[in-house]
Amino acid sequence: MKSNLINRIFILIFSSVLFLSCSSDLDFDQTKDLKLEPVFVANLAYFNVPATQLANTGGGQIVSDVEQFDAFKEKFFRDNLVKAELNFELENTIIRAFTLDIVLLDANNKVLETNTYSIPAYSGSSNIVKFPTEVYENQRLALLKKTVKIAFFVRMAAGPPLDQNSTGSLKLRSGATVYMVIE
Repeated sequence: MKSNLINRIFILIFSSVLFLSCSSDLDFDQTKDLKLEPVFVANLAYFNVPATQLANTGGGQIVSDVEQFDAFKEKFFRDNLVKAELNFELENTIIRAFTLDIVLLDANNKVLETNTYSIPAYSGSSNIVKFPTEVYENQRLALLKKTVKIAFFVRMAAGPPLDQNSTGSLKLRSGATVYMVIE
């Protein structure tokens, strides 16, 4: 009985110590100085066109695709984005050279910017071409923020005929790195 009473007194004193604390005035004005600078990396576009889809008699040919691009639909993203970097890598294992145009379009299908990339014909060795990073800041970033569609135009240069038995493919891999400042 005595040990039970001693245990209860000890628990009471120990519990009381837990409720004692020091405190100071909290300064919520510090939140006004908060500045977040997140960086996001994402895939932008990808395609893999086999040579059999490009079969022709040897003349030039154009293949195109237009994709919706709603990255700037959200006001929060538009308002806090300060820089974007777009990276493009093309791999050609077809015996023909190509030119790729990446066209940024606004809501009225007006061309905002066109980036053109030349892809050499496959010659038996590795044919991966990494193009310089497209950096969008300031006025160029404002132009990018108006983009609602991205069009891809692949022009095939003249060369040997392609048919249903032709091998190889044309691959595009691209990514975006976006920098934001949230205050």
